[in-house]
This record gives sequence, structure tokens and C-alpha cells, in this order.
Amino acid sequence: MHKTLGHNLKQTKIHTTKKLEKLVKKLIATDKKTDCGILGKWNATVFYVDRKKCWLITNGLTKYNVILTDIKASDLSKIENIFKNALFAQLIYDGIITDFDNLNAIIGELNFLPTDNDRSTTGHQNQRLEQLDWWKYHFGSLENMPIKDLTNRMNTSPIHIGKGRKMSDYTDSIKEMKKIITE
Repeated sequence: MHKTLGHNLKQTKIHTTKKLEKLVKKLIATDKKTDCGILGKWNATVFYVDRKKCWLITNGLTKYNVILTDIKASDLSKIENIFKNALFAQLIYDGIITDFDNLNAIIGELNFLPTDNDRSTTGHQNQRLEQLDWWKYHFGSLENMPIKDLTNRMNTSPIHIGKGRKMSDYTDSIKEMKKIITE
């Protein structure tokens, strides 16, 4: 079904905030007009716990969150694997069953881009970072924070998808991600 030739490989776009872009300059590409695949684009921002850099990466379509912890400059060369492994582990934790090869095929290659000023996703991320701030005080240190559990709590927060104001327009990120991954 999917081609693995270099130019036909799927790509996943990850737009970074200005703050994160400064930290990962060498990863940032110019937007090659490529299709995003079924998951669409993601947005990434940086936050700190115990002076350690952590990334909050949020899917634009589903508002599904993944957290990468303690990312150092030396990790940037393997950031694609770090992201895919964290996403896979979070999907399993959240009860979304897929195999790694399927996920790898869906994600393809990561393409880091400058900010796209997606206010909806940025607002969503800011709310999640406020939750994390509260949990930071609760758990104390990064080592004590159950990251997959906290991310699961974020992913089960009610979100609004759609234009209307009906209750049926409210869902959570896990349900939305499950629809895409398991179809």
C-alpha cells in the first residue's frame, strides 16, 4: 500500500513555536509542498521541568498530545525515532492498538517547519501546559512525573471539534486519534 522510495515516502509536518525553532534551527526545513498523510500536521513547543527541555507535540486534527522529556542537543539527530517511539508508547497506553510498522508507515519522515501560527492548537497547548505546571508542583521532579499517565489525562480532556455547539461536537483526543489510526 505505501511506497518506501525516497521521494514517495510520506511526510509528517511538525510546525515549531518560535521558542523551539531557536533551539532546533538545524532541523527546520522550508516547506516542501508535500501531503501530510492521514494524521495531518502537528505543532511542537518546548517547556521546562527541572531545567530539562521537554517538548509538547500536538496533532492539529485530533489535538492528541505526546510529550518528549529531557531532550538534549545530542538527541536532535535521532528525534524522529524518539518521537515515533513516544507516540507509539502513548497510543498503546491510551488503548489505541496499532503495530509499530503501521505507525511508521503513517508517520513517514518528520519534516520540522517554522510556526504556522495555528492559534487553535497553540491555545490548546497553552491549556495543557497550565495543567502540566500544576502537576509539576504536585509530583516535584521530572523523574517522579508519570508522563504517559499525565499525557493520557490531557488526551482525555474534553475538546471541541466542528463548528457547532452541540454536545456531539465535544469529544476527546483519544477517540479522535483512534478513529484515524484504526480506520
